[in-house]
Amino acid sequence: MRRFTQGFYGYAFALLVCMGLAVIIVVSAPTGREGQHVPRLDYTITVANYNRSVPHEVRAPAKDPADWIPNSNRIAKGADGSSVLSVGYATAPDAEGERHHAMIVQGSEKPAPAFASRIANTDKAIGTVQIAGESWEKRFREDKNQRTLVRFLPDATLMVTGTADWPELTALATTLKPQPKPTS
Repeated sequence: MRRFTQGFYGYAFALLVCMGLAVIIVVSAPTGREGQHVPRLDYTITVANYNRSVPHEVRAPAKDPADWIPNSNRIAKGADGSSVLSVGYATAPDAEGERHHAMIVQGSEKPAPAFASRIANTDKAIGTVQIAGESWEKRFREDKNQRTLVRFLPDATLMVTGTADWPELTALATTLKPQPKPTS
């Protein structure tokens, strides 16, 4: 045993063993994307609570887009203290197996254009698009790869935003339907 712990050959042997262990660890370690699990979170209670707490019409998905996973939801305070609802999704995997992010944001924060600019990370509209007979403003922030659809309603602002592409954001916007106000 003593010859393995002394001299140049001992040092070389110890170095070889350490390098071999490092190679085994690197080769056997997971790469991170295989079998990736995206947690599914039910947003219906959050939407119902938001609907009870605000005077304006609330819109929520009638049905989630196919293979999309709702993975975040919350009610937060806007810059003016009003409530803001966010419901986030992981989109269906693309051709490379990557999922993108899409989020529904709605609130009555005033001024509405400033609220939309804060969520979209830009104040510049690049055009409009008709979705289910309604006009939506399109915004794009290139350095963040963030696309946003904005709909200014009479008493609220509705946005669909994220790194998802335009057809995916349009698909999510198409699912949004007015929610009836709770009776009790």
